[in-house]
Amino acid sequence: MTFRSDWDNGRWAMVGFACLLFFSCTPDFQPKPKGYNRLVLPEPVYVISPDTLPYRFEYSAHARLLKDTTTIRDRYWVEVYYPTLKATIHITYKAVKDKEELLRAFYTDAFRLTAKHQIKANAIDETIVRTPTGKTALIAEIEGEVPSQFQFTVTDSNRHFVRGAVYFFTEVKNDSLRPAIDFMKRETMHLINTLEWRN
Repeated sequence: MTFRSDWDNGRWAMVGFACLLFFSCTPDFQPKPKGYNRLVLPEPVYVISPDTLPYRFEYSAHARLLKDTTTIRDRYWVEVYYPTLKATIHITYKAVKDKEELLRAFYTDAFRLTAKHQIKANAIDETIVRTPTGKTALIAEIEGEVPSQFQFTVTDSNRHFVRGAVYFFTEVKNDSLRPAIDFMKRETMHLINTLEWRN
């Protein structure tokens, strides 16, 4: 009788051990967050744009000033390209020529390009600011999974009209790009605040 009882106890101990072993080896299927590359943001060191443009501004020494390569490019359109961030500030320039109808057309075109983002935008916040150089700038900050998160126009209303937009050439979601987006907003505001016309 004692022998049988010991055998039963041993059998149950082995079953318990097997169950413990089975459940302890079951893999944990909790999803792990995706990793993203660490962003190295350039130091704030600036240079002045060349004399070949009818306007001038300061831009990062870590960026490259390139000619616009789009099919509708114009003579004074440029891109300030940040290779480490795969981002660019696309800048277009148009002469107003003291014609109110041209100025209205340029503003209409700028508003139309910003409004294209409404399909994917969570919000579009527009602000009018006065720059240290006495210019009036219209700033549009666009939230959501949009191709351009920051756009602006600057004009003196009678001779010059500049429009700019920030773009990222990456498929990473905007929430992961947030530090780079904030950095590019600061860079663009520095460009706006130092923008001057060449007479």
